[in-house]
Amino acid sequence: MSQNVPENADMCFVCGIKNPIGLKIKFEATEDTCIGYFKANETHVGYDNTVHGGIIFSALDDVMANVLYLNNIKAHTAQCEIRYRKALEIDHEVRLIGKVTAKKRRLITLSGQAISTSTNDVIAECEAKFMTI
Repeated sequence: MSQNVPENADMCFVCGIKNPIGLKIKFEATEDTCIGYFKANETHVGYDNTVHGGIIFSALDDVMANVLYLNNIKAHTAQCEIRYRKALEIDHEVRLIGKVTAKKRRLITLSGQAISTSTNDVIAECEAKFMTI
């Protein structure tokens, strides 16, 4: 599995190791899949100990992007649709999974899931299209 963070991603909000307010999620990727783990804290709240949907979206966008980036494929998110299935409370860990589902010229389609590590419930899932650069 690849664990190299591209040099220009050190300040990434999700995976950047130098971003002082970032999530600092570590990702591991194979050719078609990427996995990471995230546990939100009180600074990630939207309301009432529930993690803000934008934080969940960011983590899912990044796990999909890292399938590509950790395989040295430069791309950006062109479109993403997310479905929130359950609330995520702070201090509950999720496993983030990104997978390539289709490739067509410069457009790569990926799926993403955030799954509770304690209950195996799907917290959120998404599908995105990335355009290679």
